[in-house]
Amino acid sequence: MLDQSYYRKADEIIEHYGRKASSLIPIMQDIQGEYRYLPGELLTYVAGEIGIKEAKAFSVATFYENFSFEAKGKYIIKVCDGTACHVKKSAPILEALHKTLGLSKKKHTTDDMMFTVETVSCLGACGLAPTVMVNEDVYPRMTPESVVALVEKLRGEGK
Repeated sequence: MLDQSYYRKADEIIEHYGRKASSLIPIMQDIQGEYRYLPGELLTYVAGEIGIKEAKAFSVATFYENFSFEAKGKYIIKVCDGTACHVKKSAPILEALHKTLGLSKKKHTTDDMMFTVETVSCLGACGLAPTVMVNEDVYPRMTPESVVALVEKLRGEGK
């Protein structure tokens, strides 16, 4: 069960966009922006408030890869595994992140909610391969050593 503050924030966002079906995506974007994920319980609430079926809201949320029902860490690290990055050895970078953070292919977020590691098909920076993105910042020509150093730097900033 979510804290009542989640519902109050959802109400603010709904009021901003209006109680209409066409507001669903911007409402979901703002909620995810606020909490770094889209709580399913809150999506059900939003659907009722804007007058759409719960199934419709969930079908939209699951259609777009950008929406996540899993809580994410403060730092979302995206490791590119597109062709250019893969050829330039992005796999060892991902392995170094998993080892350093105690994560795996099944566990994406650290217990302290500091880091989430995701693999993406392309970051659109092929000339800078292998590339990693942390939240909105792009880090080019990464190595396993440089990504571990980056994690340590972020840990220091996160405290």
